[in-house]
Amino acid sequence: MRTNLSSKINLNQVSTKYYKPGNSFERSVLTRYEKVPTNIFETTEEGVKYIADDIAQLLRESQKEGRNFVMGLSGGHSPRYVFSELIRMHKEEGLSFRNVIVFNLYEYYPVSMEVASSNFRSLKESFLDYVDVKEENIHTPDGSVSMDNVADHCRAYEQSLKAVGGMDLALLGIGKEGNIAFNEPGSQINSTTRLILLDGTSRAEASKQFGGMKNVPISSITMGIGSIMAAKKIFLVAWGEEKASKIKMTVEDKMSDTIPASFLQAHSNSNIVIDLSAAANLTRIQRPWLVTSCEWNNKLIRSAVVWLCQLTQKPILKLTNKDYNENGLSELLSMYGSAYNVNIKIFNDLQHTITGWPGGKPNADDSNRPERANPYPKRAIVFSPHPDDDVISMGGTVRRLAEQGHEVHIAYQTSGNIAVDDEEVTRFMMFVNGFNEMFNLNNAQITEHYNEIRSFIGNKKDGDFDNSDILRIKGLIRRGEARTACTYAKIKPLNVHFLDLPFYETGKIEKNPISEKDVEIVLQLLREVKPHQIFVAGDLADPHGTHRVCTDAVLAAVDEEKSLGAEWLNDCRIWMYRGAWAEWEIENIEMAVPMSPEELRLKRNTILKHQSQMEGAPFLGNDERLFWQRSEDRNRGTADLYHNLGLACYEAIEAFVEYKPL
Repeated sequence: MRTNLSSKINLNQVSTKYYKPGNSFERSVLTRYEKVPTNIFETTEEGVKYIADDIAQLLRESQKEGRNFVMGLSGGHSPRYVFSELIRMHKEEGLSFRNVIVFNLYEYYPVSMEVASSNFRSLKESFLDYVDVKEENIHTPDGSVSMDNVADHCRAYEQSLKAVGGMDLALLGIGKEGNIAFNEPGSQINSTTRLILLDGTSRAEASKQFGGMKNVPISSITMGIGSIMAAKKIFLVAWGEEKASKIKMTVEDKMSDTIPASFLQAHSNSNIVIDLSAAANLTRIQRPWLVTSCEWNNKLIRSAVVWLCQLTQKPILKLTNKDYNENGLSELLSMYGSAYNVNIKIFNDLQHTITGWPGGKPNADDSNRPERANPYPKRAIVFSPHPDDDVISMGGTVRRLAEQGHEVHIAYQTSGNIAVDDEEVTRFMMFVNGFNEMFNLNNAQITEHYNEIRSFIGNKKDGDFDNSDILRIKGLIRRGEARTACTYAKIKPLNVHFLDLPFYETGKIEKNPISEKDVEIVLQLLREVKPHQIFVAGDLADPHGTHRVCTDAVLAAVDEEKSLGAEWLNDCRIWMYRGAWAEWEIENIEMAVPMSPEELRLKRNTILKHQSQMEGAPFLGNDERLFWQRSEDRNRGTADLYHNLGLACYEAIEAFVEYKPL
């Protein structure tokens, strides 16, 4: 069963010539904008193997020479994939780490090193506990040292590093602010180990690890940029599209303390290793016509023309031959003969993505429509990772499908219980207690449960996990909100499904990996409904990672059905939506569903039915807008983009990309 199919989604079909140059000359041409050696791999697995093989070779060389090998490591998300491969090499290939000296690159402050959320504990659980590094060779900043002794502790940590000759290798991730370790924007290239105040973005990024923003320490003891830059070799790794913008700034922009990772440009042996998703904004991937001759396809042509429109601030049909020639796009003129011919092609391509009939317009010519006319009505399943992603991302389309007579099912894949604040539980329990008193329902068990829950919440400390009763109540709150929203959106009650996928139900922020049990639950619903349309989450960069797992569960179920030759799949299309965390690039949009001002207001009202996810939601990420605000802004932004390109002017647009099963 293939449970990682989301990692194989490649919207732009990037030619290998852009990231696998045939020789050093081709590489120098392609990378002319890049100031740090950057290796791009098609998959995370390929990039991980490249790094692990290099580390293994360096380790074996040091062992032959009879010397120690000093590594700077952190417990962040990106390096964990490398750790897993090194653990495999240790267990299956005998790779030893007995001569390795490890320095933890940072630690939260204040925090005990043994608590589950500490960086040192994370590093131990993801790597050190599984290899043969000697305990006396492991060094870490102490997050529990008193404030009076922090400065001395940092100086001592620097001295420990110098005493072993500095680092042979530092393995880094990159934060959402472009930080390496916890060197936040403003950090200097000569900085050493010190206590640093964490900014809001870094704390929001760590909130998953600590069970909410309020539990994240406000500071960190971090190894400085100067200390890291003294390493003989540096690997910076990044996987996924959420890192793409910072990777571009690190690799292509000028060196600046606003992006601390950009200081790697000054290192003689730094290496950036990324997958295609993280490379998405690099010039050779996003704008290859600026560095080489292109292998043109429809999406790349659309991307180039939209870019040219934005650069010249012209709508499509006003672009001229001169515009193309002066901006590296003369190849398109050679292919199509004139700017007019290119303009008409792309204008029509974009025009044909717009439809007011997301389920297909019955009894109409569908040759230029994104969805087919028949069958009508269609059966559609909208898979929603949390009990509000459906309305945040495609609430207008859901209502449109229902109003146009289609059988719409909403499948909530997780309970979303960890995203409910304790205050909501208290309010809910007060209502239940008041209801019982009002109608003289004097049930001793109800009173006992009420008192137990109030007591648990009242005595709960930061970092404590909810018990099963609290989690069930929080799940019930979200179910009630989801049902209310579905009723408002005209979805029949029998068509609302709560799947409660097991991977999510840990009671903690950290979830289990996807399993066959999760996929089987999705399979049962698919086989029951046999849909003509499936809608899944395509914004895979959500900060908690649930969207990716939920999408993988659906894609794995579809893949399983395909392998069994399920006939219903022959007449089914899969559409990916975005909304809560990102929006589709216009070159990738294949269906654009416009909304009027009234429809946008109805969508907002539907989102507002999820009251627990307004101001009190613990996982808003580093975007200060509420979910309904960011949704409206993105929908309006997509409509403005279409309008600026010379197409019709709408209030808002929800956008979709088709997924074709592998």
